[in-house]
Amino acid sequence: MADAVVSTPRSKPLTFGGAWIVPPALLLAVLFFYPLALIVRTAFLDESGGFTAQAALQVVTSRSFVGALLNTMTIAVASTVGCVVLGLVLALMLAFVPFPGSRFIARLIDTFIALPTFLITLAFTFIYGSAGILNEALVQGFHLTAPPVDFLYSAWGVVLAEVTVYTPFVLRPLLASFSLLDRSQIEAASILGARPWRIVAQVILPAAVPALIAGGSLCLLLTVNEFGIVLFIGAKGVITLPLLIYDKAIQESDYQTACIIAVVNVALSLGLFGLYRTAARRFGA
Repeated sequence: MADAVVSTPRSKPLTFGGAWIVPPALLLAVLFFYPLALIVRTAFLDESGGFTAQAALQVVTSRSFVGALLNTMTIAVASTVGCVVLGLVLALMLAFVPFPGSRFIARLIDTFIALPTFLITLAFTFIYGSAGILNEALVQGFHLTAPPVDFLYSAWGVVLAEVTVYTPFVLRPLLASFSLLDRSQIEAASILGARPWRIVAQVILPAAVPALIAGGSLCLLLTVNEFGIVLFIGAKGVITLPLLIYDKAIQESDYQTACIIAVVNVALSLGLFGLYRTAARRFGA
C-alpha cells in the first residue's frame, strides 16, 4: 500500500498590499511637500492668514525680479548651447577620431561631474582673475598698467564656468549613443564618397538627437538653478533668481519676497522639466 502523503498547508507570505506606499509617501511629505507648502503659504498668505496676490504681483513686476529672470534665462540658455556644442565636438573626437589616450581623456572629463562647482570657479579665479596667472603674465610681459583680461567677473565668466562644469552631462549620453551606432553606415557613406561633414550631418547627428535632448535639457535645468558659481564668481550686476532668493532671505530677511521668487523658480524648473519629458517622448530619448 502506498504511503499516505501528508500535506501541510503552506503559510502565505506576509504582504501589506498598498500599504507599501505609506513610507515613501511620508518621506516625501516630510522632506519635500511640507517645506514646499510652507514656502507657498508664506508667499501668498498675509499676516492675518488670508490669501493675497498683491505682494506677489509687486515682486514679479519689480525691476530686480525682471532683471534676475532675464539674467537667469540668458545665462542658462547660453551655457546650455555652449555645453551642447562643446560636448558634441568632444564626443565626435573621442568616438570617431582614434588617438592614443582617448579613453583617458574621456574619463578625465568625467571627473568634472564629481568636482564641486566652487572648485572650478576657484581655478578660474587663479587663471583669469585680476591677479591671476594670465593677467600677471600679460601685465609683466607687455608692461601694462591694468589687467587686460576682465571677463571673468561678468555674465560671460559665469557662462564659461557653467560650460566647463556641465559639459560632461552632454558628453556622456552622446558617447553612449555613438557606441550603439552601426559603423557600417558610416563606412558605406564613406565608400559612396560622402565627405566627413556630410556623414556627421546625415548619419551621426540623427542618431545623436535623443542624447542631445537628454543632456541639453539636463544642463538647462541645472544652469537655471545654479547658485554656487554665480555667488563665488561675484560677477558685478549679474543677479540670478537663486542669488536673488539668497539676498532677500539671508541679507535682507525679507522672507515673503524670497518665498515668492522661490515659487516662481520652482514653477520655471517644473515647466522646463515638462518640456524635457515631452521632447523625450517625441524623439525617444
